[in-house]
Amino acid sequence: MIQHEVPVVAVVVAAGSGSRLGAAVPKSLVPLGGVPLVRRAVDALVAGGAQAIVVTVPAERAADVEDALNGVAAPVRCVPGGATRQESVRIGLSELGAADDAIVLVHDAARALIPPDVVSAVAAAVLTSGEAVVPVLPVVDSIREVGEQSSRVVDRGRLRSVQTPQGARMWQLRAAHDRIAADGVEVTDDAAACEYVGIPVTLVAGHRDAMKITEPVDLILAEALLAHRTAGARP
Repeated sequence: MIQHEVPVVAVVVAAGSGSRLGAAVPKSLVPLGGVPLVRRAVDALVAGGAQAIVVTVPAERAADVEDALNGVAAPVRCVPGGATRQESVRIGLSELGAADDAIVLVHDAARALIPPDVVSAVAAAVLTSGEAVVPVLPVVDSIREVGEQSSRVVDRGRLRSVQTPQGARMWQLRAAHDRIAADGVEVTDDAAACEYVGIPVTLVAGHRDAMKITEPVDLILAEALLAHRTAGARP
């Protein structure tokens, strides 16, 4: 486990249904190499330095997620998530009980193969920058912006694809989520919540392995990535 200078805690969002994945169980319980996605995600966070984790889960499957997380090498609590990701994060933050100056990471269970080094880099950047931190990757596809009558090419050199975990100080992220809830604002991620209340965002390098598993083809690719990792670990 990587050690950091200040406490690092995390919220893992795992309350999604997984309908687009076509699974018979919630997405977080879908196996990847025989291990549920949520377990792989939580283990990676712990390896990257997270010392306590709250996982937001479907209320009716809480016991199953708890079973999947049995034996994690850090304290983990499962709590029912909200109707939206944004609400689930707010619930998770309220359940963490961490100090205001702790570093908090918010991660999607669907990004099960996040490398621990990326987790650690996000936490370290929060500590040094005092800002919200997001792991990103360059956009490799050509992108077109579509209007009502036409479309135009967008310069992809100025674009970045956003991943998780996203990090901030606990007081920053709690204040941001409380504010957007009070104002009725919807955001796509936690960095956007921080920006809404004037907190700048720092970017760090993400990783291709941290792809979000959303559709069946993503699971196939993740299985291949995991097999490649396993083969590389063999003597």
